[in-house]
Amino acid sequence: MPTTARAGKDACDLLDADHRAVKKMFKEFEELTQSRAKGAAQKKLDLVRQICMELTVHAQIEEEIFYPALREAIKDTDMLDEAEVEHQSAKDLIAQIQASMEPDEKFEAKVKVLGEYIDHHVKEERNEIFTKARSTRKLDLVAMREELEARKEELMSEMGAEA
Repeated sequence: MPTTARAGKDACDLLDADHRAVKKMFKEFEELTQSRAKGAAQKKLDLVRQICMELTVHAQIEEEIFYPALREAIKDTDMLDEAEVEHQSAKDLIAQIQASMEPDEKFEAKVKVLGEYIDHHVKEERNEIFTKARSTRKLDLVAMREELEARKEELMSEMGAEA
């Protein structure tokens, strides 16, 4: 029997934890752009690699598991279409950033724009998509969380990282 009961953490909680973790990384990046400390440039690069990996995995688990399940459960899927377009735009920007890991003059600007873009996307997910997901009785969001976690761990290990 599907449930959206908040007794346990659900899929939306997992996805939102990813959102908060990446937002924290973007803030750290912003602080590093102001730093003159030795090693700050390398820390920025390492952080950007981590941000790109986290966002890539996050988008993939949403596209493979969360969005398709929600698309079947609700009637109004315009917001999911928009979210998928936003994902593609973010992926394009991530690809540009990853291609320029030897930072050029627009490297920091690209990372900043990506952060702003993700911030906008997160607000829409929290306010619209997660609300709709939790209001339908057709989804077991607690079971979906487990599926999302398993897939995330698999993808992270493929990329040589830990979830």
